[in-house]
Amino acid sequence: MSDPPGDGPRLPRGELLRSRVVPDPGDLLEDALDRRLTGYATVVPGDALLLDVRGRGLLTFADGVPVVAYHERTGRGGESALADLVRAPWRVELLACGASGLAEAHDVAAWRVPPGVPAERLAGVPELAERTRRLAPDCRTDPDAGDLGAVEAFLDDTERIERVKTEARAEAERRAEEWGFSDQVTE
Repeated sequence: MSDPPGDGPRLPRGELLRSRVVPDPGDLLEDALDRRLTGYATVVPGDALLLDVRGRGLLTFADGVPVVAYHERTGRGGESALADLVRAPWRVELLACGASGLAEAHDVAAWRVPPGVPAERLAGVPELAERTRRLAPDCRTDPDAGDLGAVEAFLDDTERIERVKTEARAEAERRAEEWGFSDQVTE
């Protein structure tokens, strides 16, 4: 797995299969699963639609099973990105493309989502989540096959851990100063 690029997933131009506003993201997830879609969906949640702000999310699929979630405004990926997509209605575009065009995005551990989580978090449909898990490849459903490896890889990357610590320290110092607690911060 690799570190995420700073500007989000770079995806190829896909073949448009569907474009519409939907009241329920379960329709989108079920459609992708039924089609065994390899491609992606662009998702604009209700707050972005109504307020005309940048807020597009991306979900990628391999054989209909969600792989990556990313939100362009917040820059968050994985399960965190799903929290940015919760307001109805959603404008969705479903696009098909080759698996090779998704490989780079699918290689970023920070953007990956467990197969059934989008159906649970976005649609609140446990049956669809379970159906998605059943259709997911074993390497995506076995906790020892993927997620643990990503955690181990992160823990072995001392430079990345130091970078995270440095960024967290700088953010804490910035907030302490902002809140008037700068004289309480010690080295």
